[in-house]
Amino acid sequence: MTASHSDQVIAGQAMYNPSTLRLYDFAAFQLNCRFLFRVPVSEVVGLFDRNVSAKHLDLGVGTGYFLDHCRTHPGQAITLADLNEHSLNHAAARLARFDVTTVQANALEPLPLPGREFGSASMNFLLHCVPGDMREKAVVFDNVAACVKPGGRLFGATVLTGGVPVNPLAKVMLGAWNKRGIMHNGADSLDDLRDALAARFPRHKLTVRGCTALFEAEVP
Repeated sequence: MTASHSDQVIAGQAMYNPSTLRLYDFAAFQLNCRFLFRVPVSEVVGLFDRNVSAKHLDLGVGTGYFLDHCRTHPGQAITLADLNEHSLNHAAARLARFDVTTVQANALEPLPLPGREFGSASMNFLLHCVPGDMREKAVVFDNVAACVKPGGRLFGATVLTGGVPVNPLAKVMLGAWNKRGIMHNGADSLDDLRDALAARFPRHKLTVRGCTALFEAEVP
């Protein structure tokens, strides 16, 4: 990761604090997903329902919304990994009924976690916040997959700007957010995401809803 990308990662996550996190679910899921990204939140919950294992790693935790709403396992163990301490604390408190561990980590660097330990891992609405083109940010797949058992599941969703339908309002807002450094998906295309997945995971699936791609893969 270049020094420039490191600075962008630090700057991008700084907006998540106790005040903004209180509004995050409404803004992200009731407004953005519905009117901009055109992806039903229920489909993202379904993505978690299909893939979460009893020992799960979540990278880029947000508020913990989807793990709070999806089907879980008896004695569910969840490791939350994020660079932002406020997000970690918020999500951990929300998921306190589970066996929760928190780890501060940068998605673009090898994760400070044991290798091949988790049955599943999610990176939901994370890649579009990671700087670089898809080839550069796809290192996140490698860093996460290194923590998942062979045969385990890696999944998530990301907002794209190429090869998918982007409505006029979404184009305006995505342009503004990219300019401010909140998102970094101005060059993210469906073809590049498909290529990044295919290069790593022989068995994978891509589903497009609006300008959002939902991906599921089996870790080899």
